[in-house]
Amino acid sequence: MRSAPLILHLDMDAFFAAAEQAAKPSLRGKPVVVGGLGPRGVVATASYEARRFGVHSAMPMAQARRRCPNAAYLVPRFSLYRSVSDQVMELLARLSPLVEPLSLDEAFVDLEAGGAADDSRSAREAGERLRRDILAVTGLTGSVGLAGSKMLAKIASEQAKPDGLVLIEPGSERELLAPMSVRILPGVGPATGEHLRRAGMTTVEDLAEAGEDELVRLLGKAHGASLFRMALGHDDRPVVAERDAKSVSVEDTFDVDLHDRVRIRLEVERLADRCVRRLRDSGHSGRTIVLKVRRFDFSTLTRSETLRGPTDDPAVVREAAARLLEAVDTTGGVRLLGVGVSGLADYTQEDLFAQAAAGQEVAGGGAGVDEDPGHGTGGEETEPAPTPADPPAERRWSAGHDVRHARFGVGWVQGSGLGRVTVRFEEPWSTAPGRVRTFAVDDPELAPSEPLPLVMPPSAVVAGGASPADQPSRSSLPASRPKSRSPEAPGVCDPPALGAGGGGAGLSEGVGRSRP
Repeated sequence: MRSAPLILHLDMDAFFAAAEQAAKPSLRGKPVVVGGLGPRGVVATASYEARRFGVHSAMPMAQARRRCPNAAYLVPRFSLYRSVSDQVMELLARLSPLVEPLSLDEAFVDLEAGGAADDSRSAREAGERLRRDILAVTGLTGSVGLAGSKMLAKIASEQAKPDGLVLIEPGSERELLAPMSVRILPGVGPATGEHLRRAGMTTVEDLAEAGEDELVRLLGKAHGASLFRMALGHDDRPVVAERDAKSVSVEDTFDVDLHDRVRIRLEVERLADRCVRRLRDSGHSGRTIVLKVRRFDFSTLTRSETLRGPTDDPAVVREAAARLLEAVDTTGGVRLLGVGVSGLADYTQEDLFAQAAAGQEVAGGGAGVDEDPGHGTGGEETEPAPTPADPPAERRWSAGHDVRHARFGVGWVQGSGLGRVTVRFEEPWSTAPGRVRTFAVDDPELAPSEPLPLVMPPSAVVAGGASPADQPSRSSLPASRPKSRSPEAPGVCDPPALGAGGGGAGLSEGVGRSRP
């Protein structure tokens, strides 16, 4: 524990949804839900306006649509979120060399290590300055918690939401924590929380009064002792700048169960290629190939095979994943597939052919089976592999994705279906909602595009010859998290045209880590 609140925790507010609102002027102040739009999709992030209707992260998308039918439902744009995250992490790095990212939108910072603060006053100033810088650079808001430990800094940032700063003075920990639920403590999930509830412990004060011996008896030596210390407000975990990845994986949930064995194998090969792309992007290779299969009855199996040496060769990973698939019964249908690589290293075994041969020798052996729901993350394909036939043209235009039209310029897909796609043409720095046009899905003048930055680049030349200085800056536009409407209000967002969302097989990137 520090004697001053020099641990900072930053959590961006409704990150995915706020980024979409900042990028799309027509959605500001309206409920926005980001996630998988298929029948089995889940909510990654909901804007604060949508949360007032009871929509929250990890909720089935079908349930979210029932609660908030007039929200804008969009697929994630991870390239945009990563670019904004990079900007935020760069600002954090200016404060201290000790920055511990937890996800795209969340990180701990040791202010003392960077000399950014040495007492409560300077820590608060650093936190407020960070919030202003984030708004100026990204156009988004973040909540900041300051405390003498990581646990308390994270609790403080939760209390600060949205768009605030809370500082917990060292010495006030016990009084602050006492009335809180046991679930606020790290390591207390639903199962542990229920176990403690049955023992009559629902608040942090209950844990402190129970004593270490009782918690050890209930939870085991390591967990019980750690939980008792945290209940007293003690947390000595340091901020760690480098967090080594333990594995890389991708997965897809399918709208309709797959039964065709050939189709299942092709999907596994496609996932293997995407996984290798992520593996290479991270600068790693791996020895253990993991296949994840969730069957029609929700039973989840994992099979694994360990190679002689680490690899980042897509052919080797494809072959290993295909061998593992042979050991899984998919007769009843498959709702989810995933491919991962673990046992990571920062070098690659040169004898790739030897690896493949070794894998063939052990095919069918050494594959453990257990329940492991896991969380997949997505990437892009590295080398072309046999893939299923292209989906219908109307499914290429997913709600929220960026497009460019030869005559109308840049915009985003508002919805698609029945051979048509509806596009709203606007830019992040537009001062008013853009116009809407509908095209045939195969219109040759319409093409996918890359996301625009949320804040106009200083060097950009705007239409009409005006300089960027003459245009309203992003920070002067309506906030990306405007005042919410009440749950009793009627629809507060234009219904997505033509069944927005088109297709899509759920999320294929790491939404499990999304934060409020």
